[in-house]
Amino acid sequence: MNTTHHRPRDRRRTAPVALAGALALLLAATGCSSKADDGNGGGDAADGVRTGPGVSAETIRLGALTDLTGPYATLGKSIVQAQQMWAEETNADGGICDREVEIVVKDHGYDVQKAVTAYADIAPDVVALPQVIGSPVVAALLDDIERDKMLTFPQAWAASLLGKDAVQVLGTTYDVDMIAAVDFLTRTEGLKKGDTIGHVYFEGDYGANALEGSTWAAEQAGLKVVGQKIQATDTDLSAQVSALRKEGVKAVLISAGPAQTASLVGVAASRGLRVPVVSSAPGYAPQLMETPAAPALAAMLHIVSAAPAVSSELPGVRRMVASYKKKYPDSPVDSGVLSGYNAAQLMGADLKAACAAGGLSREDVVTAHRSQKNADTGLGTAQNFSEADRPASVETYVLKPDAKAVGSVVNAEEAHTAPGVETYLSSR
Repeated sequence: MNTTHHRPRDRRRTAPVALAGALALLLAATGCSSKADDGNGGGDAADGVRTGPGVSAETIRLGALTDLTGPYATLGKSIVQAQQMWAEETNADGGICDREVEIVVKDHGYDVQKAVTAYADIAPDVVALPQVIGSPVVAALLDDIERDKMLTFPQAWAASLLGKDAVQVLGTTYDVDMIAAVDFLTRTEGLKKGDTIGHVYFEGDYGANALEGSTWAAEQAGLKVVGQKIQATDTDLSAQVSALRKEGVKAVLISAGPAQTASLVGVAASRGLRVPVVSSAPGYAPQLMETPAAPALAAMLHIVSAAPAVSSELPGVRRMVASYKKKYPDSPVDSGVLSGYNAAQLMGADLKAACAAGGLSREDVVTAHRSQKNADTGLGTAQNFSEADRPASVETYVLKPDAKAVGSVVNAEEAHTAPGVETYLSSR
């Protein structure tokens, strides 16, 4: 982990934009991956391992479609750095299948069209994608990903992304998280039948799926949900707070970004609406505890998450945090670090399993992934990847902001399956 010895690399292939465009057109026309162009589709390397796009005798090349310049730039940077750290550690330990791992990173700035172009650019040259940020981005790429049989781990948790063999939502989906949030409120905050809760949510798959979960859980508990749909560009939630106050809400759920969570909680506190607020995991970032909303966040907010806090005492999390701090001393340790590193470790396990079975083609990697029924990286709960139409996990943690902790968050409740989750999933 301290010293990295690299095997000589094959030169990274760089194609001009025109060539990348031509390849994209060719892929669209043929409706298949670029294996024929690669010359090794279904072929064997010298070591007898089947290979395909993104895999040579010396290198396994992975891709990341991330956001380094848009609304989730902080998250994107954390995920990219964590996955690069994993690749360096893996290579220092001999690589995978006697090959060095490389990660090709493309920034889409949370722009769907840029992401589509970036995918066309790197698709011929990578075997899998351990990171794609954004529900709308993944939704736009679903057909291409399925056509190319490209194992993809979205940094997005909408249930609409389930049911695809090559696409794996890691952990829970937004609806499951909100069922856990309603359960938390009824257990710990005294909500009872007839009470009203607010739900502020982003327009699109993220918010719509979260609202499905909260609406279902509220119905079971005899609660009423008042929804407030917002745009990703809405950063002043004064109007929404006023509306929720008029409705007499006893608690608020929020499925948005960190800026929206800070505004909601800060404005609510200043206007006397001091009710419990529960956020989806993407709605919190440690930087919020450096804003004027910090005291209100500490007093009012909890976060439902499939992953533990980065301040967790889990040995795997502690090792990861220590390594990350050493490698990136000027970067905050946030949930993106854990999420990115966990995804990279899971991808590494899939690649190793595929190699052991004799093949590193894209199909081999997807098959190896879907055979994992108890994947456990030591960074949270075990996951079952064998059923494409179900969340990989149904267990959630409840976290709480704490400015003094690593990542400015601590575990308030350990991982558990909220009552009703299995009933909900079977009824969907």
